[in-house]
Amino acid sequence: IEVMSFETLGLGPNLLRTIGEVGYSDPTPIQEAAIPLIIEGNDLIGIAQTGTGKTAAFTLPMLETLERLTSDPSRRGKTRALVLSPTRELVVQIHDNVSAYARHLSLKVATVYGGVNEAPQKKALRAGVDLVIATPGRLMDLMGQGCADFSGIEFFVLDEADRMLDMGFLPNIRKIVKNLPKKGKQTLLFSATLSRDIEKLTKEFLYRPKTVEIGKRSNPADTVRQCIHEVPNSSKVSLLKHLLEDNDLYSVLVFTRTKHGADRVAGQLAKSKIPTAAIHSNRSQNQRARALQDFKDGKTRVLVATDIAARGIDVEGITHVINFDFPPNAEDYIHRIGRTGRANSAGEAISFITSEDQGTLRIVERKMRKSIYRKRVTGFNISRSSNSSRSPNSSRSSNSRHKKGGGGGSSFRPNQSAKGGKSGGGKQRRNFGQRRSSGK
Repeated sequence: IEVMSFETLGLGPNLLRTIGEVGYSDPTPIQEAAIPLIIEGNDLIGIAQTGTGKTAAFTLPMLETLERLTSDPSRRGKTRALVLSPTRELVVQIHDNVSAYARHLSLKVATVYGGVNEAPQKKALRAGVDLVIATPGRLMDLMGQGCADFSGIEFFVLDEADRMLDMGFLPNIRKIVKNLPKKGKQTLLFSATLSRDIEKLTKEFLYRPKTVEIGKRSNPADTVRQCIHEVPNSSKVSLLKHLLEDNDLYSVLVFTRTKHGADRVAGQLAKSKIPTAAIHSNRSQNQRARALQDFKDGKTRVLVATDIAARGIDVEGITHVINFDFPPNAEDYIHRIGRTGRANSAGEAISFITSEDQGTLRIVERKMRKSIYRKRVTGFNISRSSNSSRSPNSSRSSNSRHKKGGGGGSSFRPNQSAKGGKSGGGKQRRNFGQRRSSGK
């Protein structure tokens, strides 16, 4: 089988230089398939599991085309590319990647999202930066104030399209599209999953698109091991603390259903001296950015998040995802567990299941066409923990994974060596403070 390289995909020397500097070796399947089609000028629908390099798949060819045509005087001083993404964190993540890729290019990039001062964003839009990366809500606000001229748009990208529609952004997206040129622009739609409803909407936004689909639809990455623990709501916190006694769980993303639940779980873990932070939409942008950066840098061992906030979490080296509260549908389950096992590294997804979750669990298993392994937790007494603890969420639940040893709530000791190879893909355990890079 011939292995493709970035040099064969049509990218210019400046981008190839950057790709070498950031340490990318071979393109991922979605990059290998999508980059040439985008450089050829096609509209494109890209469907791939989370963690497979979708961001680079659309940003690299877009930057290549923008750079190649940048000498045209008619294009100067105009916004030429617009990327829409559902959350502030994702906008920042895409901007970080673009900034790294474009370090040797003469292109200007700006972000537009809520929760921060809008004055710099207005200035950037009025100045006509080459590329704008935005959330639909804040962009609509600034467009309403007459700050944006998108008459020169050459690229329009919808990232995480399924989530944007789930979050009710379709009316805003339609209004934004009305302000873009009807002809002469290239539209790209990328998503980890793509429902049939969204496929219908592609006919509204895209013209004769090519479709690239990597992996089975609705199936999580093959590198993610999955298991469930059946546990009552009242025992969830005790079980979570018990699992965290295993030092193989050293970079853990915990999902709760509510913002209040995220705060309470984080508080319970912090009381047990486990380095923890929470991220959700009630936190300020600075708080969310700090929590995410500490998690990336390894200063925080556990990040507790809600689904919407977690859309911006694109971090290499997450060893475990724990569904403290089981998600309400299969799509959210797939997105959640896709936070680990990224870029072909191994990861583990653990779900806490209560009696109320059994129906949703069966739907998820049917969607994935596989049964999730039911696992007993050694050294953990559910009945005893039920009498001594209360779950932060009084409604639904989920469960977690195995652990060697007993008791609850010991703090993490960074100098202890990791236990043998099943968890975390057999990688050497990373000490706190060792920097971890963003995923592609």
